[in-house]
Amino acid sequence: MVINTGELRRISVFDTTLRDGEQAPGNAMTAEQKLDVAMAIQSLGVDVIETGFPAASPTDFKATRMMSEQLTDARLSSFCRSVPRDVEVAVEAGGIERHQIQLLVTGSDMHLEHKRGITREQAYAEVRAAIRTAKELGVTDISIGIEDASRGEHDLLRGYCEIVAEAGATTIALGETSGCLVPAEFGDLTHTVRQWLPAETVLSVHCHDDFGLAVANTLAGLEAGADEMQVTLGGIGERAGNAALEELAAVLLYKAAHYGFTTTIRTERLYAAYQVLTRAIAMETPRNKAIFGQYSFATQAGIHQAGMLARPETYEYLEPSRVGRERSLLVGRHSGRGILAHLLEQLDVPATPELLDELYHDYIASRTGGECDELSVVRASLAQRFARSAGAAA
Repeated sequence: MVINTGELRRISVFDTTLRDGEQAPGNAMTAEQKLDVAMAIQSLGVDVIETGFPAASPTDFKATRMMSEQLTDARLSSFCRSVPRDVEVAVEAGGIERHQIQLLVTGSDMHLEHKRGITREQAYAEVRAAIRTAKELGVTDISIGIEDASRGEHDLLRGYCEIVAEAGATTIALGETSGCLVPAEFGDLTHTVRQWLPAETVLSVHCHDDFGLAVANTLAGLEAGADEMQVTLGGIGERAGNAALEELAAVLLYKAAHYGFTTTIRTERLYAAYQVLTRAIAMETPRNKAIFGQYSFATQAGIHQAGMLARPETYEYLEPSRVGRERSLLVGRHSGRGILAHLLEQLDVPATPELLDELYHDYIASRTGGECDELSVVRASLAQRFARSAGAAA
């Protein structure tokens, strides 16, 4: 393992929760909900918030305008096809101040033939015209988002890089659109593209989670020279989703020295922002998801609880408070006598072997399913039990 001891490189965070995340089934929001989520995401310290696709949706147009008026720290980005009219609508919605126009281009011959039905020359002409329109309207921050770059032929991708250099776009975003690559492959692609770009051009990476590798691929891209990561809160997005903001932020909070780069995300605010999102899209939280899962910082296993009662770090490398969470010890079928002894100590009741055996049978061994109780629930039950016993004895 290589530990970096030099100055950390700052990675830009581009959040696409409100565009790629929102366009996935079940995630559509009103303009007001999008603004609420945008404000929560801005509070995290992200650099860029993608507002949506203004030319395709009146709701996105309205949301973009509202965000342009109310966001004060994060820059805006609007998604556009490489069509002058899309650019014009995006500028009408969000203006040009602190507003990036992200132009979608087609990154593979497969997509050119079977999705678009156009040639490479036509694709290049489209993006040149769209860049020209953006610059004529006064836009100074122009990004070229290459869809399906992960399956793109190198000469096709290099052509887009040359256009960026010639036309003066500021960013290229590599889309790992189908989630088909493993980290070594995506790292190689990112490294190759980095060599084709001027040093001042921002290289962004946008990864999908079809193999469960979006976070790993994003890290590989950053290691290979990318300057920016495109992410979503909770990893929401098309199909299996996108690279999860919270997972990458947590990795770089703890592993910045290893990688040599970091972000300025306020990780302690992550869970509060996620709750704003889940309320907006009525999304249930999985039990086992990293960082945000219902039981990500909970345990019912006796062997784990024994260690955590003595010292939480025995099983808890990632501190819950650093990502806005709290730890939870639950009583369930796999708990042990140690958690009962802990509760008895809190209630000032001597933990005799006989009493522990009795309580173990009643509260743990008699359970047959996967149900669990919070410590507070079991503590209250025990308190009532001893109060009744004391009353009967009197």
